[in-house]
Amino acid sequence: MKIACIVPRYGTEIASGTEYHCRLVAEQLAERHQVDVLTTCARDDATWRNEYGEGADRVRGVAVRRFATARMRDRREFQRQSEWIFGHRHSRQDEIEWLKQQGPWAPGLHEYIEKHHQHYDVLLFFGYVHAPTVMGIKAAAQKSVLVPDVQHEDDPAFQLGIVQDVFTGAAAIAWASEAEREFARARFALRTVTEDVIGCGVAVPEGEAVAEGAEPPGPPPGGREPFAAHIEGPANAFRRRHRIHGKFLLYGGRIDPGQGAEELLEYFQTYVKEGGDATLVLMGVKRMPLPEDPHVRFAGTLPDEERLHAFEAATVVVVPAPDGLAIVALEAFSVGTPVIGNARSAALVDHCRRSDAGLYYADRWEFVDALKLMLRDDGLRAALGRNAKAYVNQHYRWTLVLSKYDQLFAKLRGGAQEREREAPREREAERGRERDRGRDRHRPWGQHRGRGGRDRDRDRGGRGGRGQQGKPRRP
Repeated sequence: MKIACIVPRYGTEIASGTEYHCRLVAEQLAERHQVDVLTTCARDDATWRNEYGEGADRVRGVAVRRFATARMRDRREFQRQSEWIFGHRHSRQDEIEWLKQQGPWAPGLHEYIEKHHQHYDVLLFFGYVHAPTVMGIKAAAQKSVLVPDVQHEDDPAFQLGIVQDVFTGAAAIAWASEAEREFARARFALRTVTEDVIGCGVAVPEGEAVAEGAEPPGPPPGGREPFAAHIEGPANAFRRRHRIHGKFLLYGGRIDPGQGAEELLEYFQTYVKEGGDATLVLMGVKRMPLPEDPHVRFAGTLPDEERLHAFEAATVVVVPAPDGLAIVALEAFSVGTPVIGNARSAALVDHCRRSDAGLYYADRWEFVDALKLMLRDDGLRAALGRNAKAYVNQHYRWTLVLSKYDQLFAKLRGGAQEREREAPREREAERGRERDRGRDRHRPWGQHRGRGGRDRDRDRGGRGGRGQQGKPRRP
């Protein structure tokens, strides 16, 4: 099967959000299908500046075709446009202009999808609010699979007609979580051929998986936990490399106020003032200044393998972003590290409840209490870690996720073929209705089918009948 994955930007440097989700899925699908990633030359979603070369590329074995963006984002102008469009009545053209201001705007990419979509069996669109998805689904709705990755349920963009068209126009939808599906069903009149909660797969370390349906192993006799198998392995090497001693809290993602990083730092500093002595390690692209604090470390952007070692080495992983992906939580779960997450993320709360592998907080003091409990109680962490591995093994192994995608593709293609078979009959029925309407238009007054004298009087606007606008006439 030939599959196109369409996403605003793509690269190994991007380790969070829907772009990271797309890369993980594309790499896995490429092992069993022919996959092309269609994207832009942009690396930074704050500017959409062209940084990658235009044309064919290959990233970790996946074919990538890049198209140049036609404009960079003017942050001040985009902010002004957003404030206006979300507060005033406007036209569809106003929304398209807002879409261009938001970026990325790559006309070559839109044109390529419009001209070449017939060469693909399925088109996967990652994200719901950027131009590649908005314009692409409009051009090839019948082959489209939307992977919305809803980040914020209060996103004002949901009120825009172009975004509503994305959800109602997609032929299939792959949801990240049940919470995301429930939100979208309540908000939009979905008309999909098929849909399923699929999420993002996670690589389960060899030898760590629990057999499907089996209970996770308990602690050894006597209740004493053994030393971690990785204590002298890559996880401990990560600690030495970054000079981390003692227990530490790990954040993995874009270090940006919009991703909850600013709030996390404030809450963590409260924990330190309350007598806490753990270290906060931040891993990812830095887009905000960090405090000069010996308790806070910046590890930078790490390659995929070292990211996994960091999750394994961490005492606990924190997920402060109120978004719907929670990939970081699943990656932590895969190596048996429990999480503390933001309660504003419905998907994350759902993962914590279903897995019994994490805690969540709604405010500063709940964060402090959860962190103290998690760092103090070694037995609790060990139990949550076992639950975490079992949960990922049972629901998010790549073999399970890819099987769900294949089933979704099969149903989509079957539905498309059924629509193609029905199309000639529908066209013939419509032609018949048109012929009937044509005959009716050329009949004299009073000779329309099924009408008697009273109908003729009513057509002529007689007393007691109705006028042309359907309103009763006065006698």
